[in-house]
Amino acid sequence: MLQPRTDENGSLQDIGLQQAMEQLDQERIRRTINQVLRGETGARLKAYLEACVNCGMCAHACHFCVSNDFDPSYSPVGKVEQTLREMIRHQGRVSPSFMVRCAQIAFTECNVCKRCAMYCPFGIDTAYLMLVVRRICFKLGLVPQNIQDTAHSHAVTGNQMWVKDDEWIDTLQWQEEELQDELPEASIPLEREGADVMLSVIGPEPKFQPQLIYQAAAILNAAGVDWTVPATHGWDNSDMAMYVRDDALMARIKRKHFEAAMRLKASRIVMCECGHAFRSIYDVGVRQLGWWLYPVPVQHAIHFYWELITSGRIRIAEKYDKPVTIHDPCNIVRGRGLHEMLREVVNTCCSDVREMHPNREHNYCCAAGGGVINCGSPYKTKRVSGNRVKADQLRETEAETLIAPCHNCHSGLEDIIKGYELNMDIKFLSDIIYHCMEGTGE
Repeated sequence: MLQPRTDENGSLQDIGLQQAMEQLDQERIRRTINQVLRGETGARLKAYLEACVNCGMCAHACHFCVSNDFDPSYSPVGKVEQTLREMIRHQGRVSPSFMVRCAQIAFTECNVCKRCAMYCPFGIDTAYLMLVVRRICFKLGLVPQNIQDTAHSHAVTGNQMWVKDDEWIDTLQWQEEELQDELPEASIPLEREGADVMLSVIGPEPKFQPQLIYQAAAILNAAGVDWTVPATHGWDNSDMAMYVRDDALMARIKRKHFEAAMRLKASRIVMCECGHAFRSIYDVGVRQLGWWLYPVPVQHAIHFYWELITSGRIRIAEKYDKPVTIHDPCNIVRGRGLHEMLREVVNTCCSDVREMHPNREHNYCCAAGGGVINCGSPYKTKRVSGNRVKADQLRETEAETLIAPCHNCHSGLEDIIKGYELNMDIKFLSDIIYHCMEGTGE
């Protein structure tokens, strides 16, 4: 039977998995597996499992598999064989240690990036199958400690970084004061009713990266956008509950987000440069809530910045002259098709753009998304070594700057750049626009 990966002393590195395993018995595992498979899945799962012929074409699509010298245990089909198929073969009668290994595979060896689905001759979505495994693990309490803590933080405080309400408002006021030194008439309008745009950020921005709020505010003010930010719960659009598979919490978070925009009577929500948060509110969260339509339209920052630049509301004063390359985030490229808008913005702002190969919807994942980076330090080495192929892509461009318009991508690629000693800066799209546009960038 499948055994969990352990450290050199034979111990589990993740205390969350260790403690949960100690509380499990085979009967509870059997009941939970069968409840999920019979009560929460249906024809889609059955069709995928019956269609797969184990051809292995998906192996070449997975960065984990390619970077681990095509070790079949890292292939998408291999991950399904080791987890879901074994549960079904044994009718749920599997051991606690087996389920720990299933959790390690589903949470830390698959970014649910859906690249494999593009290369499967039957279009099998292995990401969906791994999310079913995650759902079973969540209901058993088998979730890596760090990502579970992050989801719990959102449940308690309304944001994933435990930012208190007064700290959120203080950060906005501080950034507004800083911005007014550069643009005296600029503001960060709180709780303005009837604005065109409600700007939505994620927890790490006020906690660790307030300069991104500053830059977004500079762009919005320079473009003359009528915008606002909520002062109450709903400002943080990150959503680790989606990847933990705490579906009830995910729905609650998305409802709060939409309710904030409806209360402010905003015409649209503009999401910051985050892929998973956009996927959560644009796709998964709406379906989990059972809504047919968005109560407020949702737009990713790439689309919004493209709109500002192509309409002439933002003018470029001087192009960024270092050679750059572009990372295509899975959730907003494969998941939303914004790759050409992204390139129009980058080519407008930069004089030397060098593509990775493959690129656009074929680009390799950053190895951080899907909640993998949020599983924390026990899995960092696995995550970085599991994306050697991305390091090779970056190195071959000989670019000096990597543009990654997504928070998890940004953090994960920063680890890859350091881990493989690539001499490269990494920037968000707003970094580049702010640097190049008229009236700012000093």
